[in-house]
Amino acid sequence: MPSTSFNRFSNRCTSILSLTLPALITLLVSLSGAGQITAAEVRPLAPAGNQEVITTTTSAKATFAGGCFWCMEAVYQKLEGVSDVVSGFTGGTSTNPTYKGDHSGHYEAIEVTYDPSIISYTQLLEKFWVNVDPFDAGGQFCDRGPSYLSAIFVANDEQKIAAEQSRAAITESFANSSQNQTAAATAKIVTPVLAASAFYPVEEYHQDYFLKKPLRYKFYRSRCGRDARLTELWGDR
Repeated sequence: MPSTSFNRFSNRCTSILSLTLPALITLLVSLSGAGQITAAEVRPLAPAGNQEVITTTTSAKATFAGGCFWCMEAVYQKLEGVSDVVSGFTGGTSTNPTYKGDHSGHYEAIEVTYDPSIISYTQLLEKFWVNVDPFDAGGQFCDRGPSYLSAIFVANDEQKIAAEQSRAAITESFANSSQNQTAAATAKIVTPVLAASAFYPVEEYHQDYFLKKPLRYKFYRSRCGRDARLTELWGDR
């Protein structure tokens, strides 16, 4: 390129770079052609120190078994910070268990998705204990058999420590309840803390059952004696 042409090109580049933002927008509009872009469609940059902050929501999962998953699902769905609760099976070795088919070795359980910035794992544990009978080694309430046993399934060391600490606190609270009128004051808590394994959602018919079949759900819960036993153990907690 001849020196004269190069100098002319260099001067043009310098002029463009020295344009203010509004002038640069106007130049872009004039170059783009009518109807293709307007000044209003060009989004100005945010001033320094006032940049947009892109926020991302975090979520975690917790898995609990407390007998009938309909009842446990209903408890956690109502909590602020909980975005989803799924009923299913976990803890067994068979794959793809179903309610009417083979789910031997599995616990009826729920998988809770929650926002730790709104509700903590410790708070989820507190809600768990007051909705189970931790002294029942044969099931929960009217539901008998191994699939109805209570358990806490932990996904990592942090959850394991929190779960074991909460179980120890519950054990101590009952041991110190000398005035407790139930046998729980001297009984042993049998709810285990187990390593989490594959979780299998149950058939859709069972999901949100307390919302889909509210009358049947309330009738079942009442006849099963769940609320009466929970009141006996935990009072109004």
